[in-house]
Amino acid sequence: MLAWIAERLPHLVREIRARGHEIASHGYYHNLCNQQSPNALKKDLTDSKKLLEDIIGSPVVGYRAPSFSISNEILKLIEECGYLYDSSYNSFALHGRYGHINLSQNGSKGIAIQISNSFYELAISNMKLGIHTLPWGGGTYFRLIPSPLFEMGVRSILKKHGAYLFYLHPWEIDPEQPKVNEAPSFYRFRHYVNLDKTESKLSSFIESFKECHFVTCHQYLEENL
Repeated sequence: MLAWIAERLPHLVREIRARGHEIASHGYYHNLCNQQSPNALKKDLTDSKKLLEDIIGSPVVGYRAPSFSISNEILKLIEECGYLYDSSYNSFALHGRYGHINLSQNGSKGIAIQISNSFYELAISNMKLGIHTLPWGGGTYFRLIPSPLFEMGVRSILKKHGAYLFYLHPWEIDPEQPKVNEAPSFYRFRHYVNLDKTESKLSSFIESFKECHFVTCHQYLEENL
């Protein structure tokens, strides 16, 4: 949840939680982490966490950086601000906004990568094809990749890692959202492509994996640590 939205629609946050979802922080204003000073980012991390906790009346333990704008230094700040886990690392290297963290020396438990005794990284699930990393975690890639191929990739990830982490933005199932025609054509394509098909595609995707155990990030950590 963006705290900026939660501040204006606290009833929506409580409804999301009442429906069984985990509430975690996506920052306050969706400012990229790597474009903020350490002090500004720390305030963003703590203010968003506190606001969400005040609304739901329980701890908020997870964080995801806007546009996956993460680094090893930013990861340390997230831990210092009292989070149990971060889920901001997308290993697909060809997106200009995505950050990079070095996890080669860290141990893992399932898909949970241990950063310290009390802090974990839940990286976005991607496909490895030889030396190449293909974006397979959701979002625009879920809207673009044909369903049979996407599901085949997910089954491959599940077979290899025992778990798959999926993400999708709420606006991706809202084809009636206003369109910004002044945006560059590539950005318009990336944002609006297949919005009218996403909700039905998501329903079919969930149905295709009905034999799986669907859990929140926090539940996954509790079950595997």
